[in-house]
Amino acid sequence: MIVSRGTVDDISAVLAVDGLILRGGFRFTSQDTAPAWRSGMPARSILLVGQAGAAPWPHFLRWRERQPQAIANPLDTWAREVIGSVAEKFGARAVSPSDRPYLPFQQWAMRAEGLRASPLGILMHPRYGLWHAYRGALLFEGAIAIPKPDAALHLCDACVEKPCLKSCPVDAYAADGFTHQACLAHVRGADGAPCRSGGCLDRNACPYGSDYRYPADVQAFHMASFAGL
Repeated sequence: MIVSRGTVDDISAVLAVDGLILRGGFRFTSQDTAPAWRSGMPARSILLVGQAGAAPWPHFLRWRERQPQAIANPLDTWAREVIGSVAEKFGARAVSPSDRPYLPFQQWAMRAEGLRASPLGILMHPRYGLWHAYRGALLFEGAIAIPKPDAALHLCDACVEKPCLKSCPVDAYAADGFTHQACLAHVRGADGAPCRSGGCLDRNACPYGSDYRYPADVQAFHMASFAGL
């Protein structure tokens, strides 16, 4: 597939240097409210950028060593820098899940890869389970020929026991949604050490994608960011 300055394979090769991967894409239609490309006109195509497992972690850590200790949102800053550089190289505009106003990244991801949400709200991937993420996207002026994804097998449908809803000590995840304050209070409290050191117990209880499970230090990093520790 040809993009503005190269091919999708070229983009994949450059992203791989930092442990990132393309996570599918699509063309915007006339029914979409497409974000603007660099000219200010609506973009016509999008490629999502993310990770499977913790592949970017060593690259992020090397970058982090060169940054001020007090830098805010370091992982987001790193991803913006890497994906922004790729955008410049290939004539795209980079956008991030933390951009304001928020962009519909989860809806884009479902459309690009045919995924559905797990009971925890994280999209369930048939290979990676819950151990993947979207770090940004590349917007293009032109219409890229991107194959439509097949509907992905939704592993949660075959999971009868739902251990992801039974492992949290404060039942933060339930059928009626996520109890943010209960989770936050527990993680910050005296009994929250297992969550702080090893990540969300509900997420870790999921049996799928275990080969891609984030190491404990990666999970501790994300939990500290979530809890403001």
